[in-house]
Amino acid sequence: MSKKTSHDSDVSFIQALAELLRENDLTELQVKRDYAENDSLNVRVSRQTQMVAPASMVPAPPAPAAPAPATPAPAAPAAEQSADPASHPGAVTSPMVGTVYLAAEPGAAPFVSVGASVKEGDTLLIIEAMKTMNHIPAPKAGTVKRIMVEDGGAVEFGAPLVIIE
Repeated sequence: MSKKTSHDSDVSFIQALAELLRENDLTELQVKRDYAENDSLNVRVSRQTQMVAPASMVPAPPAPAAPAPATPAPAAPAAEQSADPASHPGAVTSPMVGTVYLAAEPGAAPFVSVGASVKEGDTLLIIEAMKTMNHIPAPKAGTVKRIMVEDGGAVEFGAPLVIIE
């Protein structure tokens, strides 16, 4: 295949990805195409979307402050829950857009569960993207504190999947 033909097919491929992005109302799509040992194409197509909250979702003005309770509640759990899970230092985020599977096949035991110990490289879950099953490995050893996705659910690029501490 000549360089010109390769380039033309790459342009067509990228245009098809952009069309797929728009038709399926996705915000980002990432694909790697291998041609030969040292010849590949990495493409990430993304678009910005503007989120407009309906009037029913606009937050109400804050209520008057209630008197503080006699025994203060621990600050850490409330702060942990209100913080963005993707910014947690132990968050494992999605490297792609796809469908999440917590087990190797329907009815099988999940790869991990809350409280389970994992070693670096252990499979946490699978993300199916473009009919390819991608095993998502643990980036470090630790304990699974939270699983942020549901089996069979859709996931976006950068979305938090699991928190390991």
